[in-house]
Amino acid sequence: MTQPARRPSIVPIPRGGGAAWRMEVHDRLGSTSDLCKARLEAGEREDGVAILALEQTAGRGSRGREWNDPGGNLALSVMLVGQGADVPVGLWPFIAGLALYDAITGYVPAGHTLELKWPNDLLLDGGKMAGILIETGIGAGGSWQVIGIGANLRARPDIAGRTLSCLADCQADVPAAPDVAYRLLHHLDLWLSRYRAHGFGAIRAAWLERGHAIGTPIRVTAGNQQFTGTFAGLGDDGILLLRTSEGVRRVVTGEVLLAPANPE
Repeated sequence: MTQPARRPSIVPIPRGGGAAWRMEVHDRLGSTSDLCKARLEAGEREDGVAILALEQTAGRGSRGREWNDPGGNLALSVMLVGQGADVPVGLWPFIAGLALYDAITGYVPAGHTLELKWPNDLLLDGGKMAGILIETGIGAGGSWQVIGIGANLRARPDIAGRTLSCLADCQADVPAAPDVAYRLLHHLDLWLSRYRAHGFGAIRAAWLERGHAIGTPIRVTAGNQQFTGTFAGLGDDGILLLRTSEGVRRVVTGEVLLAPANPE
């Protein structure tokens, strides 16, 4: 006989100004972001809600890719309807990326490399260990944004043609997903506060300190176009700057590969 699903546990996480995140911890979900979107489209307007799944069966990444979760990894989505919902959607990968980096870096042993990759990935020793997916829409209660974050903690999925990594590859003391989610939400608030106080310039500078180095070879695929160059930094709006033989090119969108060492 099939057992009924347990109700999610609720974990309050303090925020600035006396507020708190309301993190729901579910044993198993198809997609944390799909649950957030369904609620928002139905008109839910509670601010500070985060959904964590201990097992996610239908996760997805950028460009519609399936993101398999073998279990024991981080699958977290945040609903933005109040504080943070007014941040331009194109800036969230950088704010959330910094929060993700700061939440993970304390678990990475010496001798291993953690770095951000434009626009929404986190690499561990050159392999993708985490990604961010931002989705937007309009529901019964108005416009909303959802930040979906997946990170390989205990295992990495097997995806043909992609180089992936996880914390367990470092023989690290692998944390439980709720512990990482707690740290991530704390850092998300810190970086959101810094953005509000100092603007995107402060976010851009911090991202460049944690991202792939200036001069890194890059290959970009955008539609049926493919071009190469070296990383020349970020524009004031977060656009990737690619130095090519014809000068600096602004890359608004596309699949970015760190070439040739780190194909994904």
